[in-house]
Amino acid sequence: MTIQLYDVPKSGHCHRVRLAASLMGLDVDLVSVMDMDGQRQGAAYLAINPLGQVPTLVDGDLTVRDSIAILQYLERTYAPDQGWMPTDRRERAQVDEWFAISAGVMFRGPNMARLIKLFKMPGDHDAAVAQSQKLFDLMEAHLQDRAWLVGARATLADIACYAYVAVANEGALDLTPYPNIAAWLARVQALDGFVDIPRS
Repeated sequence: MTIQLYDVPKSGHCHRVRLAASLMGLDVDLVSVMDMDGQRQGAAYLAINPLGQVPTLVDGDLTVRDSIAILQYLERTYAPDQGWMPTDRRERAQVDEWFAISAGVMFRGPNMARLIKLFKMPGDHDAAVAQSQKLFDLMEAHLQDRAWLVGARATLADIACYAYVAVANEGALDLTPYPNIAAWLARVQALDGFVDIPRS
């Protein structure tokens, strides 16, 4: 059975899913949905995802919308024994916290800064920079004495948080003051099966 991912190459949300699938050893057919300038396929895609958001995953007769929901689905369905989600309840809760961060301050910070600078979306870049600095300060301190965001190995938390930090420069954000983040990015990039997000 073919897994289809409705995808935008430069979307960090879509990259989360492409990265997870590759790290899990899954073959996924990519279906182009839209360009970053906003040109969408229109009604055909809205029939699959009425909100018009990406990514959307179609696995047989099941459609899963939202990048975090898709990460969890792929792990539970195809990679439950690969360690991408911890078994310890405390660590699972910590992964959930990073999911919330990826959908909250990361969305309002590095993601928004990139949309404003790279894709000319209207918005408050100063506010996005302030959110980004809060996030980067948090991550830098968190990674001071650990290699990964949760536990002793890479998890879905690292997959969820990688893309928008990795392309922070595209939002005119400077990671130079954050050596622990830089080292973490390098560790993610060294994972077997890693695929990067396209750079502009």
